[in-house]
Amino acid sequence: MDRIHLKAYGKVNLALDVIGKRPNGYHDVRMIMQTVQLFDRLTMEKIKEDEIQLTTNLSYVPCNEQNLVYKAIALIKQEYGIKEGVRVHLDKHIPVSAGMAGGSSDCASALYGMNQLFALNLKIPKLMELGVQLGADVPYCLLRGTALSEGIGEILTRLPAIPDCYFVIAKPAISVSTRFVYEHLNLQEIEQHPDIDGMIEALKETDLQGVAKRLSNTLESVTIKQHPIIAKIKETMLEHGAMNALMSGSGPTVFGIYDNLDTAKHALFTIRRQRLVKQSYLVEPFNIRKAEYATDNERRKGKRYE
Repeated sequence: MDRIHLKAYGKVNLALDVIGKRPNGYHDVRMIMQTVQLFDRLTMEKIKEDEIQLTTNLSYVPCNEQNLVYKAIALIKQEYGIKEGVRVHLDKHIPVSAGMAGGSSDCASALYGMNQLFALNLKIPKLMELGVQLGADVPYCLLRGTALSEGIGEILTRLPAIPDCYFVIAKPAISVSTRFVYEHLNLQEIEQHPDIDGMIEALKETDLQGVAKRLSNTLESVTIKQHPIIAKIKETMLEHGAMNALMSGSGPTVFGIYDNLDTAKHALFTIRRQRLVKQSYLVEPFNIRKAEYATDNERRKGKRYE
């Protein structure tokens, strides 16, 4: 194999709790992660020159050692003594610096792509072990689907898939520094933590309403104070039929859960008409088991890898 096409899927946090801070500055978290059908595309191919050539469709995305795709390729080349080079084009659609793990997902796909291109035969757990060196969300982006994330994000437990629903995803025209949010989070002031165990039970019972009513993100207490537009987007989603709405990660992206497609379409239309956001999408959750089945069939037909 000399060329591979990959999809790097974004995520939202159905629940995000920060439960402590380590001496090294990292925070211990407990989160329920959900992959969504919004993705970047990577095209990777071997080249004879011993170098990494990276291009993207966005002028403000770095194409050097600062990019996690570049770092992933360099790590695999170094770990396994690969002397051939790689040319990569990254076509980005997941909002950048938005709490949706776009960079981490691109990184995860690059690790997977290197494994395939150079026939390294590494299992996903090994790729996850390598990935955590580059970012706390990278192991989850290799696992994908619905999962409980603990530790700094690297301890993962697969959960039952979220019931069928629709996500309206909306990112306002602002950027948020994850470091700033965590540095300004006062753990002593957190009065109510997300009911993560209750959400896990709701997932086991395929109770979408039970999942929706437990959406909660501890980091909202910091980000919304800095950017009130996030609260406005949530309010608009709730006024237009969302079962609930929440900021994803450290923000500023907001998502609403809908159980009716027409209602979700109307909410998306309203958000766009009011010009509340820069980027907005209507997507479904990514169900790992359905995706794996579809991919197996596509591989038999010689189509692209997911």
